[in-house]
Amino acid sequence: MISRNARIAWLLLAPAAVLLVAFTFYPTVATLIDSFHSTPRGRRPAEWVGAGHFQTMVADPIFRQAFVNNLIYAGVIIPASMGLALAMALLVNARIGGRAFVRLAFFTPTILPMIAVANIWMFFYAPDYGLIDQILGLFGMGGNNLLGMPGTALWALIVITVWKLAGFFMIFYLAALQQIPPSLLEAAALEGASPAQRLRRVILPLLMPTTLFILINAVIEAFRLVDHVIALTRGGPNNSTQLLLHYIYQVAFSYWDTGYAAALSVALLAVLALIALVQFGVLDKRIHYR
Repeated sequence: MISRNARIAWLLLAPAAVLLVAFTFYPTVATLIDSFHSTPRGRRPAEWVGAGHFQTMVADPIFRQAFVNNLIYAGVIIPASMGLALAMALLVNARIGGRAFVRLAFFTPTILPMIAVANIWMFFYAPDYGLIDQILGLFGMGGNNLLGMPGTALWALIVITVWKLAGFFMIFYLAALQQIPPSLLEAAALEGASPAQRLRRVILPLLMPTTLFILINAVIEAFRLVDHVIALTRGGPNNSTQLLLHYIYQVAFSYWDTGYAAALSVALLAVLALIALVQFGVLDKRIHYR
């Protein structure tokens, strides 16, 4: 016999459970099943192909290029955006003139849609008349198509992403900084600790729970953000800005190869699951929660 409280609890949980099953668990299981089947064409149903898609993936040069690009992309934007966010939070947490305006200026990129951000930066990167190329032209280095050259296109996207994410992460660091008891910093100062020592020995250890939270979000964003790729380069030139999620999108909705796209999605999920295991299994044990 189910008690009245249990029935109420199940009723309250039911909407969330239905949404979770419909939009998370079912798509995950369906994607895993589709990754072992061919793409249905017309009246021809999907057929079991086993690990065929995964063998194709290993031999696919575009997949390998996208994987390497994504590793470089994540390896740069995660530390760069987090470090910049911490520096910005320390600055706006200090007693400086125009602090409210500086906070607003740092946070503004966060409230802009990624497509709008991409269009703003398109003018910055435009060859000859773009802001960056005009500055480079003052030193005799103008005439660069930063989004059109394989050697600079990915780095141009990385700059945009760091600019976009740093303000968002700054908010979390700023909230955490304001929770640090001033008495701890005053005690450290009385003991003769320099500002750098107070940062290293007091502030950073107390910020570690927030840092882990931001790190998890940064990893997700590194593999999730593709809006600017679609708006600016579409993976080009010569796949130099091809990222995993954008390649999955192209395979699924441009080439309509849903079976192979499902296999690529499984590979991406496996990479993210491995990173999550490291984050929660290793880093979480080294963090002290107050």
